[in-house]
This record gives sequence, structure tokens and C-alpha cells, in this order.
Amino acid sequence: MTQLSDTYDALIVGGGPAGTSAAIHLAISGARVLLVEQKKFPREKLCGEFISPECLDIFARLGVAESMLRADGVRLTETVFYARNGNSVSIPSEWFGQARVSALGLSRAEMDARLLSRARQVGVEVREEVQATNLIIEDGRVCGVLLKKDGGDITSERALVTMDATGRTRALARRVEKSEQDNNRKRQKQTRLVAFKAHLNGAQGTPGHCEIYVYRGGYGGLNLVENGMSNLCFIALARDVRACGGDAQRVMREVVMRNRRAGWTLEQARNVSPWLAVALDSFGRLCLIPAAGLLAIGDAAAFIDPFTGSGMLMALESGELAALSVMRHLSRLGQPGMFDLLANDYCVHYSRKFASRLRVSAVLRRAAFIPRVAEAMIFTLGASERVRRQLARATRKTPDDLRMPVT
Repeated sequence: MTQLSDTYDALIVGGGPAGTSAAIHLAISGARVLLVEQKKFPREKLCGEFISPECLDIFARLGVAESMLRADGVRLTETVFYARNGNSVSIPSEWFGQARVSALGLSRAEMDARLLSRARQVGVEVREEVQATNLIIEDGRVCGVLLKKDGGDITSERALVTMDATGRTRALARRVEKSEQDNNRKRQKQTRLVAFKAHLNGAQGTPGHCEIYVYRGGYGGLNLVENGMSNLCFIALARDVRACGGDAQRVMREVVMRNRRAGWTLEQARNVSPWLAVALDSFGRLCLIPAAGLLAIGDAAAFIDPFTGSGMLMALESGELAALSVMRHLSRLGQPGMFDLLANDYCVHYSRKFASRLRVSAVLRRAAFIPRVAEAMIFTLGASERVRRQLARATRKTPDDLRMPVT
């Protein structure tokens, strides 16, 4: 049975940092927002769990900065990149933020739950354990989403703007870009990398450091989070994963620990959570406007290389940027052609904000996946603080005027 409801200003599918960022900013600005999440929070998520210093400024605009700093996360003062032979180069966290001296190591389970709680506090209607089963499309435009809670009826929720914040799966966008069958075939054909993540005890990483390990066919990162745990997140070639029988523990031992520093740091480490894994089929920017009425945000819009440490930042920023574009046009969205103006606004400002950093990260990725090139870069960068500082800022550079006002 299908039930009808009133129209929301915005309907957002996905309760991660991009979705909650957009929802909170919209609600604070007076919009009526529905946020739908498939899981029940708190929940674990595959992520490097490195919150760069600039995120704290966004948290302040979202009204959660104090909450995040009370969450028992770990202050991270440096990111240290290790070549296979153990040579290293460090990037101080203070180079990224303005008047901030450290990043923060905090689990996604903790961070996302606090953001979702804030969304409820500012008036967002939040529904957990609800799946988006399809889009509502009328006259070639997305007008909402069909939703289903386990064991319940399908409901039809309508909105002036719908946002896909479902991450790399692009659960909404793929329904209008291609058939699901074609999309799955493309993913299987393109899958070349696999990412893994687990929480560990007993890792010997330096307190206050995020350590990045380069090895053949990938890289990994380790940093402390709350409760004395370390978060290990790494990427490996799909063929190496297959050679290890798909066993994440073997991949860690036989691939990641070929890096001399990783071998020492992880020698005594033991899992305190199950391994999470996901196939990676693309990096960089995707289609921002999959269909009229639908915006893609967060990893559904672009996936930036994890070693830059700016994935969380970009998710929060893209949600804020989308909210700003929507609010500029919301009062006239019912008029013909107004969504096209909103879409153009979002695309122009998105490119201005993120195009440069995506290009820089793509170049660095190519170097990171070739160990000898990565080793040469680490050696060269170690000789020049000025070049290291400029390169670090290039992974984050953005105009200062593309922000929501503090409320």
C-alpha cells in the first residue's frame, strides 16, 4: 500500500556527514527537511576517522563543536608519511586549519551519531532504519522518494529538492543514470581496489600522529580514536586481496606490513572490531545533477583520495554548499525553470570550491601507487618545508566566501 504525505522543502537520503550537514544548515535556515537513513545509529563505517582541523570550524557553524570535543577523541598534531623503506616526511596539522593546532581522531560511529542528534535538535525529521526503494519522477523531474521500513508499508514522500547522500553507492543517482544491472556490471568490471577498516588494540603508532604507509598497489593509515583504540584503514589491489583469499588479516600481514614502519607498528596489534570492506571503483568527481530535482552530495558527488585526510571535510563542505544553493532559490522552486538555476548555482560553486583539490589529489594518488615514485617524493619533500606546506594546502584550498553564515 502506498501512502501520500505533504511536500518537504528537502528530502535527504543518507545520514552521514554530508547528509546531516545539509539537513542541519537547511533546518537552521527555516526549511522543512526529512532525513532518511538505512541504518540505526550509532553504527560503524569504513573511514579513516581523521577529522582535519578545518572541520572544527564547520562543526561550530553546525552547533556541534563543543559536543565533538567532549567525545573523548584524540588530538592529532601531525600526519607522517612512511615510504616502504621507513623514510618519512611529516605534515603538522596546524598547516591545515586557521588558528587550529590539531586534527581529531574520532570514530564515525561517535561523530555521525552526534551530528544526527543535532539534526533532530534543530527540527529535522529523522527516520532511521528506512530504505529508499525508488524515486518519484513526474514530467521528467524527481519529486520525492518511495520509502520502506522493515516489515512496513511503502510510503511516498515528496520534496521540492531531493539529495543523494548515500556515499559511493549513489543509491538514488544510479536509478536514473543507468539500469541497476548495467551499473553492477560496470562496477564489477572496474573494481581494481578494495578498502578495509578495523579498530585495533596494541598498535605501536606514535601518540598524536596519523601514520600513512605506502606499499605496492596501495596505502594505509593509522591513528588513535576514542577508548584507546587505533583505527586502521587501508587500500589494496583487488588481485592482492584475491591472492590472500579475501582475508583482510592476511592482506594486512602480507601487503600492508611490507612497509617497514607498518610492520613494526602493527606487529602486536589485535582486532577489537570486525573488518569492514568495500570495493572502490572510481575516484574524483561524478555527476552532481543526476536528474532534475536531484542533487548529489558527499561521496555521491565526488570521492577524494583518503590519504589527503580531507574526505570528511569535503563531505561536510559539500552538504553546506548544497544547503546554501537550495536556500538561495527555495522560495521560487515551484516556478518553471527554477531548479535549473539552482543546479547551475550548485555546480558552479562546487567546481570553484573543489576542482583544484580533486586535481591535486589525483596527481598525488598516481605517485602514491608507485612505491619508488612515492619514496622519491617523500625524500624530496623532506628537504623543503615550504613545498610541503604548499602541497598540504593545495589539498584543501577553497574560497572563503562559500560558507553558510554562523547562526
